[in-house]
Amino acid sequence: MSDEERRQIRPRSMTRRYRRGLILVGVLCVVATLTAATLLFQRSYTGHVDRYLQALCTTLSDAYRLAGDGNADALADLAGDTGVRCTLIDGDGTVLYDSESTAPLTNHADRPEVRQALESGAGSSTRQSQTMGRETHYYALRLDTPAGTQILRVGEEVDNLWGLSADTLPLLIGALVVILLGAGLLSAWLTRLLVQPINRLAENLDTIEADVPYEELIPLARTVQTDRKLRENNETMRREFTANVSHELKTPLTSISGYAELIETGMAKSADVPAFAARIHKEAKRMIALVSDILQLSELDSTQAARGTPPDMGPVDLAALVKEIAQTMTVNARKAYVTLQYDARPATVEGCRDQLVELTTNLCDNAIRYNRPGGHVDLRCGVGPDGCPYLEVEDNGIGIPQDSQSRVFERFYRVDRSRSKATGGTGLGLAIVKHIALLHEARIDLQSQVGTGTTIRVTFPQKN
Repeated sequence: MSDEERRQIRPRSMTRRYRRGLILVGVLCVVATLTAATLLFQRSYTGHVDRYLQALCTTLSDAYRLAGDGNADALADLAGDTGVRCTLIDGDGTVLYDSESTAPLTNHADRPEVRQALESGAGSSTRQSQTMGRETHYYALRLDTPAGTQILRVGEEVDNLWGLSADTLPLLIGALVVILLGAGLLSAWLTRLLVQPINRLAENLDTIEADVPYEELIPLARTVQTDRKLRENNETMRREFTANVSHELKTPLTSISGYAELIETGMAKSADVPAFAARIHKEAKRMIALVSDILQLSELDSTQAARGTPPDMGPVDLAALVKEIAQTMTVNARKAYVTLQYDARPATVEGCRDQLVELTTNLCDNAIRYNRPGGHVDLRCGVGPDGCPYLEVEDNGIGIPQDSQSRVFERFYRVDRSRSKATGGTGLGLAIVKHIALLHEARIDLQSQVGTGTTIRVTFPQKN
C-alpha cells in the first residue's frame, strides 16, 4: 500500500471501538454464564435423578422381596404410585412386566443395565429418548426370587443439555436484549469518560506532559512535547538562519553594487579602478565562500535528516590526512604570521575522507584566523587510551569566553564579529564541523581560556 493510499484511509474511531468492545464483552459474559449455569444445572439434576432412581429401585426391590413368590402382579401393585417406569425382567431377558406398556416387549437381555445387573448385581445406563432434547436414565437390580433370577429396573425421562438449552432460550434472548441495552448505555458513558481527557490534551499542548490523564499516554505525550519543541527550535533556527544569510549577503552585495556603480558611471578615477575591482573580487570571493558553506550545510542536513551515512564511507588514514592538511594550510598560517606544526601518529577511522578533510581544514582555519602574529597552531592525531582515534587542534590565540563556548558551533555565531569581518570568515565553519562529527558519530570536546588559547578534540568511535 502506497503512502498516498494510507493517507486517504480514514482513521478508526476509538470511541466506537471502545463501545463495541464493551458490548461484545457483555454479550460474551452473558452467553458464557448461561452456558456454564446450564451445564452445571444439568449435571447436578441428572446426578440427583440417578440417586433417586437408585434409592427407589432399592426400596421397590425390598418390598417386592417381602411378597415372597416372585409374581409380577405384586410389583404392579407397588409401582402404581412411584411416577417412574418400572420393569420386571426375567433372567433370560424376557419382560415380565412394564408399567408403561401393556403390549409384549422385545427381549431386554442386550440392554446394558440388564447385563450389568446380571453380572454384578446392579447396573445403570442413559439412553437418548425418541423425543428430541430428552434422555432416559435407568437403574437395575438383580433379584433372587422363588421364581428364579429376575431384574428390577426403574427409569425416568429427563431433559438433556439440548432440552435445557431450549427451555432457557427465551431467557437467554431476553437477557441478551437487556444486556445489549445496558451495555450500550454503559459503554457510551464509559467511552465518553475515557476519551474526553484524551481530547482535552490537544487544547493544552504547552503543558501536555503535566496533564496526561493516563500513565499509558506518558510516552506519547513526551514524544509530542519533544517533537513540538524541536519544531519550534527548528523554526527559530530557520528564521535566524534566513536573517543571518540575508545580512551576510547584503553587506558584500552592497559593496559590489557600490563599486560597480562608481565604475559604470565614470565617477571612479582611472587610478582607482584596479582597487575597486580588487574589492569587488574580494567581496565576490566572500560571497562564493558563504554560498559554498551554505550548500554544504544543506547537504549535511539532508543526510542527517534521512538518517543516512556519509557517501564513500571507508577506512581513512588520519595521519596521512593530518600531514596533507598541515602542508595545505601552511601558506595561510605564514600570511597570518602563525606557526603551524603537526604530530601525526598512526590512527584509522571509518568515514568519508572528503568530509574529514573539510572538518580538519575548518578547525585549522579557525585556529589561524583567531590567533595573534607570532602564535602557533598544533595539529595532532592518534589513538587515545580508550582505543578511540582522535583529531586535535590546539592554538594559543585569543580564546573563547566561557559563556560563548556552548554556542560557537551554532550557525553564524561569532565571538568577535569585528575580527570575523576582518579575517573573512563566514561564521559557518564550526557548524560544518559539528554536522560532520555527528554523521561520523564522533564527540567534540572544547577547552578554551580567554587570552590563553583553545583546544578542540574530535574523538571517533573505536573501530570494530
